[in-house]
Amino acid sequence: MREITTDNLPDLARGAAVLGTGGGGDPFVGRLLAQQAIKQHGPVTLLDVDEIDDDAVVIPTAFMGAPTVMLEKLPSGDEILHALRAVEELIGRKATHTVSIEAGGLNSMSPFVAAADAGIPLIDADGMGRAFPELQMLLPTLGGIKASPMALADERGNAVTLRTDGNAWAERLARAVTVEMGCSAAVSLYVLSGRQVKDHLVPGTLTLCERVGRSIREAREGHTDPVAAAAGVLGGRQVFTGKVTDVQRTTSGGFARGTAVLAGLTEDSGSTMELSFQNENLVATRDGAVVVSVPDLICVLDTDSGEPVTTETLRYGLRVSVLGVPCDPRWRTPEGLALAGPGYFGYEHPYEPLPHAEVS
Repeated sequence: MREITTDNLPDLARGAAVLGTGGGGDPFVGRLLAQQAIKQHGPVTLLDVDEIDDDAVVIPTAFMGAPTVMLEKLPSGDEILHALRAVEELIGRKATHTVSIEAGGLNSMSPFVAAADAGIPLIDADGMGRAFPELQMLLPTLGGIKASPMALADERGNAVTLRTDGNAWAERLARAVTVEMGCSAAVSLYVLSGRQVKDHLVPGTLTLCERVGRSIREAREGHTDPVAAAAGVLGGRQVFTGKVTDVQRTTSGGFARGTAVLAGLTEDSGSTMELSFQNENLVATRDGAVVVSVPDLICVLDTDSGEPVTTETLRYGLRVSVLGVPCDPRWRTPEGLALAGPGYFGYEHPYEPLPHAEVS
């Protein structure tokens, strides 16, 4: 158990955006929301998964929608607590804890807002070990846990509650509501017991985010390679360095979809990498051959600063380095690949797992 203050937030948000694989929301917006809540209500207590009782009532919170929209339609912060309270009303119980459903610059920070506003501890874990674009793509789904009852809330004070026939329907209906709310909304779902948190979430995610963010900052301050520092903490490897030469991006159906093309630099000169994304980076190809694919992580960092580059901020001329990072092993099972592997997104290539590198 430890207390998280505003001093912890810059490293946390930076590292969370790396693990967000291009999605999970803007780290600057996420940090500002968490900072405001902690300044108003005081530090947030962060607990390890083994510090919670099995009968705890854990209600996760997050934001849902297209990251491109959230750059212009900023959340107020109030909608997070509204969504949490709506789920409490549905189940007739108060949350004893909250937790992140995914890693990401916004979605690892929004639970700090819920925890601070509601006065409850935050659990050091998440439901993916990364970010995925659809809300049924959580490890609890593999464990048979239902996403609903769930609630969505927007910055206008609107709230919608849903009970759905399966988690795929939860995604489908919640996405339609999110589009009507302006393509971004707070969401609260996957009510968990403490036992289910221990069995089905990825432990230590927020601590890992902070370690990654700190490694980038310290490498930059020490004039060493921040990209290599991040790869070392994550057990990943650098698969490409290049300049962004083209970005095709649209916002449709509540997602940011598109591709980015990188022209190789230094050792990768003469080669081309293409990134395909749906909020998150899904597939990275080098000269037409797949080198990294979901469910493994494809993380794009500014080559010089090591700052994570989200899919909504990719633009012509950026010099970036691409990391491939192995996913949680549960995503590599047949059930995990059926839920969030390349075939689900319409890609025909087989999944080839990235090997684990040595962790620093």
